[in-house]
Amino acid sequence: MQDGVRVQDGYEKLRRELVRVYPELKFRAGKKFTFRPPRTIIYEPWSADSADFEQKSDMRDDERGCGSEQNNYCLQLLHEVGHALSGHRDYRVDVERVKMEREAWERARGLCEEYNVWYDEEFVEEEMDTYREWLHRRSKCRECGLTGYQTLDGKYHCPRCEAFMLSHKRHEM
Repeated sequence: MQDGVRVQDGYEKLRRELVRVYPELKFRAGKKFTFRPPRTIIYEPWSADSADFEQKSDMRDDERGCGSEQNNYCLQLLHEVGHALSGHRDYRVDVERVKMEREAWERARGLCEEYNVWYDEEFVEEEMDTYREWLHRRSKCRECGLTGYQTLDGKYHCPRCEAFMLSHKRHEM
């Protein structure tokens, strides 16, 4: 990505550059950032109405590929590309999903350096928290509230109640 990208063009220019660099990936506009294995990236189109980014970096807008308002969109787009580059397809147990999310964010970190996008650690941890909370909700016993464990067959078990809590089959991303 070239230096001096205008703020309003940053996200769209990054998307176009990723389409050029990764022709094997399919980029589709949608309502939510998502990776659909094996190679489809769903991205949210950016609009000024949807910007919720607060300036947290010492970098000026002209020093980064995406302006401050668009940075989280650029970061999420790179995260979804990170899933594709990591070869993520599916997972058998829920904790694998959390591991895959972390791996995709780490891939995004490297891409941020390459494309001059600020890697916002706080934003990334907030995103990771959504998966940690998801995992906790799924593993919590509805009878006694204890955190259960998941076996390779996808079932959650409560160590206190010995009850089956949820049955989850193999999941795609």
